[in-house]
Amino acid sequence: MGNKENNIKKPGVKTLTIHHGETFAEETGCVMPPIFSTSTFKYGNKQNFDYTRSGNPNFKILENILKSVEDSKYCTVFGSGISAVTAITSTLKSGDKILCESNLYGCTVRMFDKIFKKFGIETLYTDFTDKESIKKIKDFKPTLIWLESPTNPLLKILDIKSICDEANKHKIPVVLDNTFTTALIQKPLELGATLSLISTTKFINGHSDALGGAVLTNDEEWNSKLLFSQKALGLQPSPFDSWLITRGVKTLPLRIEQQTKSAEIISKEFENHRIIRKALYPFNQKHPQFNLAKSQMKSGGSMITLKLNLNKADTFNFCKSLKYFSLAESLGGVESLICHPATMTHASVDDKTKNLLGIDDSLVRLSVGCEDTNDLISDILFALNKF
Repeated sequence: MGNKENNIKKPGVKTLTIHHGETFAEETGCVMPPIFSTSTFKYGNKQNFDYTRSGNPNFKILENILKSVEDSKYCTVFGSGISAVTAITSTLKSGDKILCESNLYGCTVRMFDKIFKKFGIETLYTDFTDKESIKKIKDFKPTLIWLESPTNPLLKILDIKSICDEANKHKIPVVLDNTFTTALIQKPLELGATLSLISTTKFINGHSDALGGAVLTNDEEWNSKLLFSQKALGLQPSPFDSWLITRGVKTLPLRIEQQTKSAEIISKEFENHRIIRKALYPFNQKHPQFNLAKSQMKSGGSMITLKLNLNKADTFNFCKSLKYFSLAESLGGVESLICHPATMTHASVDDKTKNLLGIDDSLVRLSVGCEDTNDLISDILFALNKF
């Protein structure tokens, strides 16, 4: 933090996201970091950069900010969330096994089932909200355990600490996709996970204008593996995207505060509406894992999942009737979005699996943005009352 490093007390997160990683300012005097748009570097420079595929100042600035927020020793940034998934999975070999939560992001499932399965890596899916599933850690003997909590899109809450405690007994590393919460709401490494994965495209960036991913860890060996994968597989982000995400993360605490406040109000406002069969939100008392969510999350986040009393056509008509919620994939931006998981984020998952999970044509996922809360409520109410 440049000349601010003499502070005895660790700064708050709102200060960290704005000021951490400002070492560049000592050399140039600039208030904001520039874009280091170069593919290569002069040999023998002070920071030992050689080629942007192996590292770039924009990567390091972003990594330092993310480490400070997560309280982790190491961070490696990637070109997208799926690039981060690829980097982790590429450390496995034929015959290795992954034990996964059954409700994962559809593109992660596609990666495991359509890509890495061809390389002899076996994946077993289980419902980790069932405490009996923890026994599979010992019985299945996985090489890696892969979790999401809250899950996408059903917002199931997993007992992260219990799963990690059992995994650690058997020396099995645990990956937790923390995209839906970020470290401001939930810190996977503190709960026992080995790797905290985030799609920085989403809340970290917060403006829907850049792609990125990151993996954070306190394990030096894993950090070395991830750096190797980033370089060897060409999984690095661009300097420009890293710069955009660095700019975006500066307002992360402010955005999360507004988005979470609105989401909690909206989830309660519509839970008894005649068109809504079920409103899922982690900090809603009717959520099946409400108490668990309260114990491991600082807030309920800004994702809401609704199960509607509508058929597929009417569900899409509802989505298209909204003014402030755009029908689009992704999440976590300042703008509100609505998604139809069955045909969008989980389109690559087979129908049988989607039906077993409960991802049907009446289910929609809301990403609550930073708009005025009352405007969002009025928007949803108008669309619902058309049916």
